[in-house]
Amino acid sequence: MLKNRVRPMCTINIIGCGKVGKTLGRLFVRQGLARIGDVLNRSLESSREAVAFLGEGQAVTGFAELHPADIHLVSTSDSHIADAAGNLVRCGVVRRGDVVFHCSGSLSSAVLSSLRPSGAVLGSVHPVKSFADPERSVASFAGTFCGMEGDEKAQALLTELFTGIGGKVFPVAAENKMIYHAATVLVCNYLTVLVELACRCLLKAGLEEETALHMMEPLALETVANIFRDGTVRALTGPVSRGEREIVAGQLEALSRWEPEMGEAYRLLGKVALELALKKGAAPRELLMDMEKLLDGDLGNG
Repeated sequence: MLKNRVRPMCTINIIGCGKVGKTLGRLFVRQGLARIGDVLNRSLESSREAVAFLGEGQAVTGFAELHPADIHLVSTSDSHIADAAGNLVRCGVVRRGDVVFHCSGSLSSAVLSSLRPSGAVLGSVHPVKSFADPERSVASFAGTFCGMEGDEKAQALLTELFTGIGGKVFPVAAENKMIYHAATVLVCNYLTVLVELACRCLLKAGLEEETALHMMEPLALETVANIFRDGTVRALTGPVSRGEREIVAGQLEALSRWEPEMGEAYRLLGKVALELALKKGAAPRELLMDMEKLLDGDLGNG
């Protein structure tokens, strides 16, 4: 068991106890770091289901029923965090010195600023993890990187909580959280989109969808392994890396003729690939510079 470093009997209320709230709440309880107070979801049935998953706590039906707690975790969707903060203000449950935090990757703790007059200390912690299933997330959470920002007191207590469940806490600049979170969207959500675009190309080429996915699996997995072993520059392969302008021009023209948006996606991604190729230096620089004109929108033979 991980060492308990959080003050004893630390109580947490959870507002919006979905996949993230369930995962964190159960981990806090399992490690003896805190106890769950009240759980508030959109429906009493959902709150009760969350309490059953957590193994403790009390399901409530509204903000007026919340009891005081050392910490309030707001794990609603991003669009409802400010409203939840406002409701916490109106019900008067937050005391001076209580910690209120959320787990949004895009929003800073400033979204909770309506709680400032109550004397609350504010923070945000974003676990860089896909919370598709709470059971699996609980089992695999250890080692998860967690981006944190907020008031000093909030960060101190939240660091104890998250390191206590195996998280690897790192600081994030509040003013750059949108850009920070965009990185996780690119590597997680848009990786899925890239596979989808590749599937569409293979379907156009006559493959069945199941075959297309199975065919790409080893290629995708090997590429990801190469990236995290060798870095993006060394992992880059393909026609841009080799300076094969005619191949790139042919693919760009074919994709643009078939689906203009597909061609544009290929072109924009190719420009970044060209930056990596120039750093890699595997192809003659003059070939790569000639390709730059093509990827800037010149489809001529040049």
